[in-house]
Amino acid sequence: MKKQIEDDPDMAQLPSLAEVMQEHQVSRGVVVRAFSVLRQEGMAEPAPGGRWRVVRPGERIDRRPLEQRIADIITADGLQVGEAFPSASILAERFGVSRPTVTKALDKLVTAGVLAGGGQGKVRTVRAVPIREERS
Repeated sequence: MKKQIEDDPDMAQLPSLAEVMQEHQVSRGVVVRAFSVLRQEGMAEPAPGGRWRVVRPGERIDRRPLEQRIADIITADGLQVGEAFPSASILAERFGVSRPTVTKALDKLVTAGVLAGGGQGKVRTVRAVPIREERS
């Protein structure tokens, strides 16, 4: 696994446990221990959704909660109050997490009053532009 990471500079995510088990014909426990070693050596870390991401030296990773990173889209994309917010599917792809994970984060933003609407088939809109203190 280390050699794979070192040989492929574009590798951002490790294969799943099942894929590694099948490829190397080893047990789940062996793969879990291998991932643990990669974590101890600073080469990989767990990511949302049960996957593992590759950590490159000098790489900066945003470890804030997903709802905070999603809220930043409002200011980063220059969205105004009343404008449509990106869908859960688009956000899931953008952040590399599952749609249910994004939906939970969006629900937190609705509860906080940052977004309005939502639900199946409905477009969420920006209700308030978060100020820096609210996002931190």
